[in-house]
Amino acid sequence: MGYEFAIMTADIDEKGIRREKPEDLVMALAEAKADAIVQRLPVGGPLEEDASTTLLITADTVVVYRGVIREKPTSEKEAHEFIKGYSGSHAAVVGSIVVTNLATGKRCGGWDSAEVYFLEIPDEVIDSLEILVNLNTI
Repeated sequence: MGYEFAIMTADIDEKGIRREKPEDLVMALAEAKADAIVQRLPVGGPLEEDASTTLLITADTVVVYRGVIREKPTSEKEAHEFIKGYSGSHAAVVGSIVVTNLATGKRCGGWDSAEVYFLEIPDEVIDSLEILVNLNTI
């Protein structure tokens, strides 16, 4: 399609950014990721040469379960508890996206949410999930 992509991590302290509402949290995190990446872009590098056509896209997602905001699980045990809790239940997924025009600095963003309903998930299925074994790759 003629597009070139570069993937960069923001390397921010997501736990240091707190908001009461999940919608505000995901927007604040996506904005903070954009700020962090823009600061690390090389001056005079290939991105600057094509800045007029370069867009930076950042995003974040959280789950809201029984009124509590859940971010990435921090351990295998927590991941197991999260998934077991979803079994036969439902949760809301709230996601954001922020698009930054690197030539103008203008940003546009927004958030949306979806309600996700789960059937019963047998323990043996939860125990076999790859995510529980490879948390460090999330």
